[in-house]
Amino acid sequence: MSKTWKIVLAVAVVLVVAVGGGIWWFLRDDAPAKVSLDTAAESVTTTTGASGQASTVTDVNGTWVIDTSQGTFDFESATGTFAGFRIQEELSSIGSSTAVGRTGDVSGTIQIQGNALTAATFEVNLKTITTNQTQRNSRVQSALETSDFPTATFTLTQPVALGADPVAGETVSVTAVGNLTLHGVTKQVEVPLEAKLVGDTAVVVGSFDITFSDYGVEVPKAPIVLSVADNGEVEMQLLFTKQ
Repeated sequence: MSKTWKIVLAVAVVLVVAVGGGIWWFLRDDAPAKVSLDTAAESVTTTTGASGQASTVTDVNGTWVIDTSQGTFDFESATGTFAGFRIQEELSSIGSSTAVGRTGDVSGTIQIQGNALTAATFEVNLKTITTNQTQRNSRVQSALETSDFPTATFTLTQPVALGADPVAGETVSVTAVGNLTLHGVTKQVEVPLEAKLVGDTAVVVGSFDITFSDYGVEVPKAPIVLSVADNGEVEMQLLFTKQ
């Protein structure tokens, strides 16, 4: 083999390794951790009064509104309010990966009366969902058809007894039953939730399984994607302040 061909072969090998490394860099499984009440609670910034003591809520009864002013929202440190999904996929030459989409564009209110959650409504702007890999973003928007169905909503349909005393800072574990509307389809869902009062902020996290075809959503595909699960997980991290 001539010296010239040896150089060409060496360059080709370097390019193959570089391209392969580039694909791995962009499509490796770097999904953020699942929602955690402890992690979310630790990120809450407690306000202080004139005495320098942390502000606290002594009565949880009343209206609470989602607070999007606290924390930050990105895939490395999502310390504020967000909602989204996670799906398992199988990538060619790479293997199993977790696709995660999230948005901090969430609004809603809850009503608490007599130590029970009596009403709750939430809306998520699906047009602002981004994923942990930018290559997926346009495909997710196309699959959800956000130009026609820009929002997803949840409405509580049954009161939820809170049980433990939230004012004492205890963790409250409940299941909320309500109607989820996604892609123009409404179905009843049960959402396991954990909540905790941190100062004057109520922190709520939860997740539940979903089958996308039940809502007429076809999961996105790409040449490098061998398979994508039709089922996934909806997750949320919500911060509330009392009105």
